[in-house]
Amino acid sequence: MRHGKKVNHLSRKTAHRKAMLSNMSCSLIEHKRINTTVAKAKALKQFVEPLITKSKEDTTHNRRLVFAKLRSKEAVTELFRDVAAKVGDRPGGYTRIIKLGNRLGDNADMAMIELVDYNEIYKLEAGAKKATTRRSRRSKSSSAATVADTKSNEEE
Repeated sequence: MRHGKKVNHLSRKTAHRKAMLSNMSCSLIEHKRINTTVAKAKALKQFVEPLITKSKEDTTHNRRLVFAKLRSKEAVTELFRDVAAKVGDRPGGYTRIIKLGNRLGDNADMAMIELVDYNEIYKLEAGAKKATTRRSRRSKSSSAATVADTKSNEEE
């Protein structure tokens, strides 16, 4: 039984796994989306979301904590400057995993992990509300206009 065992070891030793997650986090922060396997994407989500939460409050202590995990000055700077400004009002859920299918070489499940606030495609769909049509109730002004139009058509 695997009760209480939260970490996916990804078939790697601890140092290799931490270095890989750190590098993938830096790539995600720099490029805003990366393609990887589903298992690595889920492990990366657990790794990077607390770092983004820490970046919402720009203190020296938080910068040092994030730098200890990422080990890249450029990634820390971009995280605290650009990414934190976009996710400031979001209470969590900073990343999205989209499954892409299987890889040709070894048939591994592939996924794209991306920062939610940097995808303009989903923002446009959410921003453009569909006009609702309720045919059962008509406003009085539109019914009065139709009555006036029918009277003018009868007079002609």
